[in-house]
Amino acid sequence: MSADAKTEKAGRRGFLKLISLSAAFGGALALTKGKAEAGEAEPEDNSGYRESEHVKTYYKLARF
Repeated sequence: MSADAKTEKAGRRGFLKLISLSAAFGGALALTKGKAEAGEAEPEDNSGYRESEHVKTYYKLARF
């Protein structure tokens, strides 16, 4: 096999990989389009640590 034939094969493979990745990305984009929503932002009071319900549950389950 000549060097030109190897280069041509590699070029075709790269092109086919690019096409398949583009199709996969386009499909994923189409599935997720318009579904993202932002949550309500909490006011920042710089209090740092907060002992919320899920933290209390973790502490309760972590006791020996």
